[in-house]
Amino acid sequence: MRSSDKIHIGLEVLSASPPDFLYGKRLGLLCNQASTDSRFRHSRDLIMERFPGLLRCLFSPQHGFFSAKQDNMIESDHVIDPVSGLPVYSLYGETRKPYPSMFKDIDLLLIDLIDVGTRVYTFIWTVIYCLQTAAETGTGVVILDRPNPISGRVEGNVLKSDCASFVGLHSIPMRHGLTVGELALLCNREMGIGADLEIVPVHGWRRDMLFPETGLPWVFPSPNMPTFTTALVYPGQVIWEGSNISEGRGTSLPFELFGAPFVDVDEVLAEVATTELPGCLLRPLVFEPTSGKWAQAGCSGFQLHVTNMRVFMPYRTSLALLQALLKLYPQRFSYKEPPYEYEFERLPMDLILGDKQVRRALEQGVDILEIERSWQEELVKFQQRCAPVFLYE
Repeated sequence: MRSSDKIHIGLEVLSASPPDFLYGKRLGLLCNQASTDSRFRHSRDLIMERFPGLLRCLFSPQHGFFSAKQDNMIESDHVIDPVSGLPVYSLYGETRKPYPSMFKDIDLLLIDLIDVGTRVYTFIWTVIYCLQTAAETGTGVVILDRPNPISGRVEGNVLKSDCASFVGLHSIPMRHGLTVGELALLCNREMGIGADLEIVPVHGWRRDMLFPETGLPWVFPSPNMPTFTTALVYPGQVIWEGSNISEGRGTSLPFELFGAPFVDVDEVLAEVATTELPGCLLRPLVFEPTSGKWAQAGCSGFQLHVTNMRVFMPYRTSLALLQALLKLYPQRFSYKEPPYEYEFERLPMDLILGDKQVRRALEQGVDILEIERSWQEELVKFQQRCAPVFLYE
């Protein structure tokens, strides 16, 4: 990338040229430890420098302000930020939607979060809950936008309303192709939230860009999202959270590694051999998680290597693998039982997939490409719905 093409995230755009409407306003900031600019300066520090005395409180999403909490339903507490001395309200603890009282000392909420482009990643739904409380309290919201690291491509079925949860509050596909700002605009409009919402766009980003092309440093947004490659495989590999298959938590390659002690890699490879899985290679191995599912047990499985980022289809790939395991190990493969993301009755796999019919089709052995064809019309309609909120070409 040429120096003249340098990308500037919303945080940097705001810092360089703050909108007039921000001056004199009491500010809150939703962020975590990864909310930095391209020089690793934290958004909290830049906001405090640009607007002295006006930042009144911080808010943190799942995993906490320091991204220290490891897994599903491991809550973080309200804390005092040791750097600024400001209160940090946890939005993944006693509540996931901010109480109106949390907004009583602010006029505007700034949001600076890294998203990974996948419907089940909860940060985007924390943003939507903040929009709802902001609308209720008359608080303005300003999103400091960032690139979608896995580009503007979309893949997967659109969420059905009976599968709505904190891993999907609105009808979007698994790989949604939107930035946080665009998604907020879409939900603010389609969900009838009506918040006073402004977006500070990224300068220089295009929808076809993958994260390595941005020139920006990767700062991990959550403990098990250590690299861009993790984010790239995540729209498919996250489905293992709804099963007894290890998704690689407790290893140094979460979501890239997957398996279980009962898996026979040769059987799995033979089962998926007839399905076109572009841009990737399944390398057999054995790994031993230090925590989580199958901790201290040898898991036979694979490392998912992406060989062509442009053509790789993460959701198709992992659905094909899930279908293979359902067929090969009907007595040993099992779905995770509730709870999952504060849902105590519905099957976690249904919440993750976002459509019970997709699970049933996989169980019935329906060809993966036929399953894909069943959702193409709604995927086209989703892209048409998004067109009015696109901020980038």
